[in-house]
Amino acid sequence: MSRRTPQSRNQRRSAPARNPSCPCGLAETYEKCCGRFHRGQGTAPTAEALMRSRYCAFVKRDEAYLLRTWHPRTRPTRVDFDPAMRWTALEILATSEGTPFHTTGTVTFRASYTEGSLHERSRFERVDGAWVYVDGDISE
Repeated sequence: MSRRTPQSRNQRRSAPARNPSCPCGLAETYEKCCGRFHRGQGTAPTAEALMRSRYCAFVKRDEAYLLRTWHPRTRPTRVDFDPAMRWTALEILATSEGTPFHTTGTVTFRASYTEGSLHERSRFERVDGAWVYVDGDISE
């Protein structure tokens, strides 16, 4: 075991990098929250978790994840991102079913962006055991 010199004891350690919470609104970091789903390290266990991870995919402009988690019968060929769009917050307003014990579920949410907000009631289904987005009803 080496001895510390007074100089090494007094050296200032750099502060750990601050990890902000996930864009989905949960306290975990993006890497531990939605980022793991985006990287393919597991699948969202509930419809709400999938909704949150898809919101983050819009924030991060992760087209591959959005297409991978879209129901095959409603999936578009590509996702067109508006380069001026800046998503700022997600608020989950209600959920129905969508737990690990269900095959369908709905999530009603408000996603805010710099010029306003989007209010949608999204429908989800399980396909081969994984939650996927089917479609949604947008309201004002």
